[in-house]
Amino acid sequence: MSTPVIHDVLGADVHMPVRIRSARCFVAGFSASTTAVAAAVARRGATDLAPLEIKRGRSVAMLVFVQYLDGDLGPYHEFGVCFLMQAPGSSASPLRALRSLGSGDAHALIHELPVDGEFTMNAGRSIWGFPKVLADFDVDHESAVKHGRVSRDGRLIADLSIARGLPVPNTAGDATVLQAYSQLDGVTRRTPWRLESTTGTRTRIGGARLTLGDHPMADDLRRLELSKRALMTSSVADLSMTFEDATVLTPGS
Repeated sequence: MSTPVIHDVLGADVHMPVRIRSARCFVAGFSASTTAVAAAVARRGATDLAPLEIKRGRSVAMLVFVQYLDGDLGPYHEFGVCFLMQAPGSSASPLRALRSLGSGDAHALIHELPVDGEFTMNAGRSIWGFPKVLADFDVDHESAVKHGRVSRDGRLIADLSIARGLPVPNTAGDATVLQAYSQLDGVTRRTPWRLESTTGTRTRIGGARLTLGDHPMADDLRRLELSKRALMTSSVADLSMTFEDATVLTPGS
């Protein structure tokens, strides 16, 4: 029998895996300059990760608002900037890469991750190396048009609205695993992120309205040369998931 993994976070025990019993989210995916995404990744010090190209010179950046309602890290809001990545050591063609995403073999780098809870910020940074920082949120998950606004130090990072999509079948019992990568203090980590179930999912092509503010994170988003129109948008009324312990990757792994 393996020894349970327990992390100390601000004097409290956090047992692995961390379980999220209920959360809700909405996301917009944009095409982005592959060169700009690679430069953003390199600035954090991990040159062993390569962006996933969906066509020549263009990769994918996902902007997501999540509200965690019931989980091991407590309730909190989160805004994520994620890049879809190639599996380390692979060089899949765009068509093969998109097929692998459809089969659940997804890899994503968590590039920015503002939150509004001190405990989850410390847990995210110390356990998984997620670049969590404290920020302020104004989010509406209830309306047909979902809306989120995230600011830091009184300066707007992003304001995102997504239109109502078409219903998608619920999932349950057949977990999808996302390999989530993080870069913090020069260390690259990989965390299996298991999506256990979803209800109330809606998705569509396009449907996003994005405004970037005057915070440095907003300037970083502008450098990505995001497409004016979203590739897709999606919202989930309720989801459950687990976060496994992180594995530290060596360069070139």
